[in-house]
Amino acid sequence: MSSETETFSISGPSHLTAIDWKNTYHRRCVVASLVQGVYILERDRQQNRIGSQKALAPLWWNFFHFQLNNMLVDSADHSIFGAIFELKPCLNAPRFVIAFRGTLIESGTRSRDIHLDLKCIVNRLHKSSRFQLAIHSIQETIGLAGASNVWLAGHSLGSAIALLAGKNMTKMGYPLETYLFNSPFVSAPLERIKDQKVKHGIHIASSVVKAGLTVALKCQHKQSKPQQDDPFVVLSYWIPHLFVNPADHISSGYIDYFAHREKMEKIGAGKIEKLATKHTVESLLSGAILDRISEPLHLLPSAELTINKSDSTNFRKAHGIEQWWDPTIHCPSLVYQYRY
Repeated sequence: MSSETETFSISGPSHLTAIDWKNTYHRRCVVASLVQGVYILERDRQQNRIGSQKALAPLWWNFFHFQLNNMLVDSADHSIFGAIFELKPCLNAPRFVIAFRGTLIESGTRSRDIHLDLKCIVNRLHKSSRFQLAIHSIQETIGLAGASNVWLAGHSLGSAIALLAGKNMTKMGYPLETYLFNSPFVSAPLERIKDQKVKHGIHIASSVVKAGLTVALKCQHKQSKPQQDDPFVVLSYWIPHLFVNPADHISSGYIDYFAHREKMEKIGAGKIEKLATKHTVESLLSGAILDRISEPLHLLPSAELTINKSDSTNFRKAHGIEQWWDPTIHCPSLVYQYRY
C-alpha cells in the first residue's frame, strides 16, 4: 500500500511546470525529486509495484523530462540504492544526474542500510561494495558525457555516498556539481548546547587540541606534504551544495562547523583552525595508532551551505527530503571557501 508521500501528484513539486535551470530553487526541487525517485524505485520493488499502472517512481523524474538510464543495485541485499537519470541536451541543465537514496527502515533494506550507516560513523564507507559500484558508475558516466554534464545528488546515507564520490572525483581532476541533502555530520551534538559562550569555548578548546595533535603527529611521522598534496587544498575549489536543517541532529553539525571557522578567523586564530578543521580527534588518534592520519568523510573545505530556518515540527520532517521542494520554507545560503 502506498503512502501520500510517495505519490508525486500529492506530495511532489507539481507546481513547477517550467524549469529555469539558472534558478536555485528550481534546481533544488528537481534534484531533490530525483533523489525521492530513487527511494520510491526501491519501495516499488519491495511492494511489487510493477508496470505503468502500479509503479509510483517514474513520475518523480518523468515530470521534469528525465529518463531512467540505469539503476544501481546493491549486490548484498539486491536493493536499488541509486539511479542514473538522463536529460536531453538543455541549456544550463545537466545531461546526467546520479542520485542516491538514504536509509530505508523496511525489512528488505534495514539491515544493510544500517550497516552502511555504521560504516559512515567509523569512516569506512569507501570500503563498501555499494560505494565501489557508485564510483564506478560515476566514472563511466563522466567518460561518456564529460564531467561538466554530470551532477551528483544524495540524501542522508546517499548524501554521504555522493560526498565521498565527489571528493574522490575532485582529487582526480573532475569536480562535479553536487547536491547534498541532510548529509551526516559525525561529531558530538554541540549544536544542542544553547549557551553560545559555552559552545564557542568548547569549539576553541577542540580546535587547539586538534591543531596540537596534528602538529605532533606530523613531527612524529616526519610528514611534510607540499600544499598541492594536502586534500583540503586540492578540494578547496570544489563547492558542493549542502542542505541542512538545525532541527536535524544528523546534519546540523555543519552549521557550527563552518560558523566556527569564521569566528576563529575573526579572533585571529585562523592558523590554528586551518589545522584543526581538517581533522577530527578520532581520526588523529586513529592516525597515531595506525601510523597515518586519515581523512574524515564528512569534513569539507568549502561548500554552499543552505539552512532551512523554518520551524520543523519533528525530526522526521527536519531530516526528510521533501522539505527541499517546499516553496514556503525560509532557507538562506552562504558560501564558505577554504583559504590556505
